[in-house]
Amino acid sequence: MKIQDFVVLDLETTGLSVKEDQILEIGAVKVQGGEVTASYETFVNPGRKVPERITELTGIRDEMLTDAPGISRVIGKCLELCGDLPLLGHKILFDYSFLKKAAVNEGMEFEKQGIDTLKLCRKFMPAVEKKNLSSACAYYGVDLTGAHRASHDALATHKLYQRLTAAYGEAAEEDFLPKPLIYKIKREQ
Repeated sequence: MKIQDFVVLDLETTGLSVKEDQILEIGAVKVQGGEVTASYETFVNPGRKVPERITELTGIRDEMLTDAPGISRVIGKCLELCGDLPLLGHKILFDYSFLKKAAVNEGMEFEKQGIDTLKLCRKFMPAVEKKNLSSACAYYGVDLTGAHRASHDALATHKLYQRLTAAYGEAAEEDFLPKPLIYKIKREQ
């Protein structure tokens, strides 16, 4: 049973700590019947300066975020796009945890299932190959122009998933089914 309906999610953040860092950019792509049917993309003002190393990685600069809305103004639209569909992402628990934190802080429910292309790559790619999104896309011949920008990474993750499914989905069906995403967080005071 090939999963053809999901939302591909990618975030750019100020760092790797859900408790300390903030979302800078959201890219989400709704896929139904294997085809992209909707998308959502926005910068998010983190309320602080973008660390230099993040600007070097993503190209996102402070001046790009000056007029961007805060996460409280965009989380509802993002969750609306997600609806009841499972999430797909490369290390999806990372992106999910940031969105869940934002949802909980706004008093919203956000319990999801997900499919992680990183886990699939760890299972199916040779051990000597790097498994980050750029390396996995290169290995499977997926174009990743605009890497480390949320919407580009989300589209590339969708294409990577399609390649993985075509190559291994029939023989390893269980690996391609959504699993509960578990991240516990309390509302910030």
